[in-house]
Amino acid sequence: MTDVSKNSVTQAIITEDEQGQRLDNYLLNLCKGVPKSHVYRIVRSGEIRVNRKRADVFYRLQIGDILRIPPIRVAQRNGVIVAGAAINAELPILYEDEALLVVDKPSGIAVHGGSGVSFGVIEALRQQRPQARFLELAHRLDRETSGILLVGKKRSALTALHDMFREGGLAGGARGADKRYLVLVNGRWMNPLRHVKLPLLKYLLASGERRVRVSDEGKASHTVFRLLARWEHFSLLEAELKSGRTHQIRVHLAHLGFPIAGDEKYGDFALNKALSKTGLKRMFLHAWKMRFPHPISGSAMVL
Repeated sequence: MTDVSKNSVTQAIITEDEQGQRLDNYLLNLCKGVPKSHVYRIVRSGEIRVNRKRADVFYRLQIGDILRIPPIRVAQRNGVIVAGAAINAELPILYEDEALLVVDKPSGIAVHGGSGVSFGVIEALRQQRPQARFLELAHRLDRETSGILLVGKKRSALTALHDMFREGGLAGGARGADKRYLVLVNGRWMNPLRHVKLPLLKYLLASGERRVRVSDEGKASHTVFRLLARWEHFSLLEAELKSGRTHQIRVHLAHLGFPIAGDEKYGDFALNKALSKTGLKRMFLHAWKMRFPHPISGSAMVL
């Protein structure tokens, strides 16, 4: 069932969202439709690696763990889907050197395969650059979000980027990354500058899908919003992340009564349907600017 090839192995980086899960449960969720017995077999055979080592199916995942996952065939009623279906268009490259690659990710494309998606940005890059010896995601963007995505081209750069996001935080300090998003919301936003500090709690729907809500039991979260433009029914904001929680911008705005246009998880569904009829069929959240130290030289990068 497993088709192993050098250019189609996937590496996943465990985030705050996934920590604490057992390895078998994580893989079963990632590889929907794959028999449990097959997942257990590839773990026990050593094809699945955690931080380059064999792991037991009962291992609890930790933030920063790096999983090596072979391509897995998923049986479908009308055939077989293999991790490796092509993204035909060349991905827009914003910057590249010997250490890192920066992609302008389109909306609607996952950053990597899994969770019902057989192919993502990282798999497309590996397919389009078969000569590349190393290409790994430094962080993630939601599938619906577009914009700046960092990819490490060597292990030392990837490690430095991981440390930047994990230890340096997002506050734009010497070791951190300053990340800014453009976001179109429904409603007339009046504050030129607004600090939103609302704790966020992750939970599961009955279907098993992860969601986030504002709750006193949640983790501290901080977003800074700046008003850029305002119309009769919509406002354009810049969002600056001071913390990096799952769906942070989306949930903060929805809770305040300013849902993001086109957000199918937390937005105004009637509005989204109306926008779709006019041709506006995406979520209007874009990672537009990032400032961070170069992972090798330490020089200031602004993209």
